[in-house]
Amino acid sequence: MENYTKYKLKENDELVSLLAEKDHLFIVACNKCFKEFETIDEPDCGEFEKIVTEQGKTIVGTAKVDFLCNKIQTEKKLQDMIPENAENVFVISCGLGIQTVADLAGKPVYAASNSLNYTGHHGMALTKKSCDACAQCYLNITGGVCPIVDCSKSLVNGQCGGAKNGKCEVDGDKDCAWEKIYRRLEKQGRLQEFLDQPVQLRDYSKVNFKAVQDYVKSIRENRLDGYYGGVHPSERKELSEHLALEKFPEPKTVVIPLSQHAGAPANPVVQVGDTVKVGQMIGEAAGFISSPVHSSVSGTVVAIESRPHATRGECMSVVIQSDGKNTLHESVKPNKDLDSLTPDEIVDIVREAGIVGMGGAGFPTSVKLKPAKPVDTILLNGCECEPLLTADHRVLLEFADDVIYGLKAIIKTVGAEKGLIVIEDNKPDAIELLQAKTADISDIDVVVAKTKYPQGAEKMLIKRVMGRQVPRGGLPADVGCVVSNISTTKAIADAIKTGMPLIERVVTVTGERIKKPGNYIVKIGTNVKELIDYCGGVIGEDITIKAGGPMMGFDLPNVNVPIMKGSNGIIAIETDHTETLECIKCGRCVDVCPMELSPLYFAKYADEQNWQGMKDKNVMDCIECRCCEYICSSKIPLVSKIKAGKSAVREMK
Repeated sequence: MENYTKYKLKENDELVSLLAEKDHLFIVACNKCFKEFETIDEPDCGEFEKIVTEQGKTIVGTAKVDFLCNKIQTEKKLQDMIPENAENVFVISCGLGIQTVADLAGKPVYAASNSLNYTGHHGMALTKKSCDACAQCYLNITGGVCPIVDCSKSLVNGQCGGAKNGKCEVDGDKDCAWEKIYRRLEKQGRLQEFLDQPVQLRDYSKVNFKAVQDYVKSIRENRLDGYYGGVHPSERKELSEHLALEKFPEPKTVVIPLSQHAGAPANPVVQVGDTVKVGQMIGEAAGFISSPVHSSVSGTVVAIESRPHATRGECMSVVIQSDGKNTLHESVKPNKDLDSLTPDEIVDIVREAGIVGMGGAGFPTSVKLKPAKPVDTILLNGCECEPLLTADHRVLLEFADDVIYGLKAIIKTVGAEKGLIVIEDNKPDAIELLQAKTADISDIDVVVAKTKYPQGAEKMLIKRVMGRQVPRGGLPADVGCVVSNISTTKAIADAIKTGMPLIERVVTVTGERIKKPGNYIVKIGTNVKELIDYCGGVIGEDITIKAGGPMMGFDLPNVNVPIMKGSNGIIAIETDHTETLECIKCGRCVDVCPMELSPLYFAKYADEQNWQGMKDKNVMDCIECRCCEYICSSKIPLVSKIKAGKSAVREMK
C-alpha cells in the first residue's frame, strides 16, 4: 500500500540547532495518517527523544495523539497533559497539527518535523487551521501562526502594512495574521528571535492548495453546524414525502411478536383457539422494562409459536386469523379529559397501551415518563433525518392536532416547563403547519433545525437545540430533557382520547427499487412481503430489502416477517458490491462521528478480537448511526464490527 504520510522528522543537524538554548521540553507527536493503519507506535517520537537526550535536554512529558489537526478533540486531550514545568513544546506532525497545538498550548511551540508535498492530502481536517504544504515552513519563528494561510497576501511581495484595527486590508472580517504573530511572540518573549530570522517571499515553485481549502471550508461549515460530526447523505425523500397516508388493506393473518421492545418479552395471556378482539391484550409485560402487546385484528388465535423476527432470528409470537370484522374489545374506550388526568394516571394509560419508542429503539414509554431527575424541557423529535423515510413527516402533516395533544400530555406527566417540536428545514410544509397550530400555546414552540444526519439521535438533538451535553453513559434526563418520537407522541394521544392501544403505525415503503412508493397505516403483525407486493413489488434483481432506512436500517434476507411497533420503513435499494480495502487511517470516521469516538480502532480491534481495547475506546457509547461506514475511504463494514464488539463486551461483564 502507498504511504502518503504528511510529514517527516527534520534532519538531525536542524533539530540540534533548533534545540539550542531550549530545555524542559514537552513533546506532542501525531500518529501518522494516510498510511496503512497499524496499532503500533510510530518511530519518530522515539527518534526525537533520543536526539533530545543526547543534547542533554530534559523531557517533562510526551503525548501521542491521533489526528492532531482535529482541534475539537485535541483540545480535550491536551488540556490536562502539558505540565506547568514545560518551558517549550515540540510537535511532530504536519503544519496543521503544529498550528493546532500552538493555539492551545500557551507556551512556545516548535515544529520538529517538515510537511511533505503530496498533492491533495493537506488541509482536509475539519479545522479552520490549514497547511498549504509550501515546503518553506515558518511556524517555528512565527509562534505557530502561518503567514501563508492566515494572511490574505500569503507572502506575495512580502508582508503588508495596511491592517486597520487588527483586521486584514483585503478581508475585513479576517484578523491580521501579522498582528497575531506579533502579539503571540511578544507574550512569549520571542520578538527579537523573529527579527533575527526574517520571513522570505513565497516560493511559488511549490504546490498551492487554495482550491482544496475552499472546498474543505464548505465541508467544515456543514459538518460542524449544531454539533460535532455528522454527514449529509442523499435524502431521496421526494419519492414519498408528497404521498398522503393510505390505510393498508386488512391482513388475513397477523403474526404478533411478544418481543417488540427493549427489555423482557411479554408473556402470552391467550391460548390457541381463543377468540380475540381489536385492542385486546394478548401478552402482558414481564417486568418493569417490558411492554404488553395487543391484538390488531379480531379473530381466532391459531398458533403461539416461534416465528421469524426482523432482528432476532426467531421470536415467540401470537398468530391470529382475522375475521375481517374489526370488533373492538370492551377495554377500548375513551379516558377522562387530559386536564382531569393525574400524571400517574397518564403513565398507567401509556403502560397499558403498550406504547414504546417508535423511532426504532422500542424503549417502554411509560418508563421514560417517570424520569429519575427533574426535567424542564420535552423535545419532540420531528427531524426524521434518516434518508428515504417520510412516515413521521406525514404524521406531522395529517395528525398535527394529535401530536400537539400528546406533547401536552407528556409535559403534564413529567412536570416540564415547555415542549419544543424540532423539525429539520427540509420539511417547510410541516414547519409552517405546526407553527400556526402552536402560535397561541405558551409552553410549546417549534424549533427549525438545519438538516443534518444524525440530528434525530437523542444526544445530538439535545446538543443542537439545548446546548446541553449528555454525559457518557448518561440519559437525557441527566440534563433535564425527555425526547419523544413523533409517532410515539401521536400514539399517546390515541391511548388517552380513544383508549386504543398501539396496534398500528405509519410505515414508509420506498426506495429506487420499489415500484409504487407510499406511506401506509399498517396493523402490527402484517407481513412485510404483503406490504411490498401491495406496492407493486420490486424492480430488477440484485436488490437489498431493509427494515428502516439506508443508514440505520438492517437487511431483511427473509421478508416473511411482521411489521412491529418500531417498523418505520421498508426500503428496496440496489445491493452494494463495493470492495473492502485496508484502512488507510485517513481520519474521516473520526471527523464525522457525532459521539467523538475513533471508529478506525473499532474495526482494527474487532479483527484482532481485542474486545478490551474496544471497551477502552468507549465502543458502548456508539449509537450505530453508520456515519463512519458511510464516509469510509476503504468501505470497511464498521457497524457490523462495532456490533460484534458490543456483544463481546457485554459478555465480559
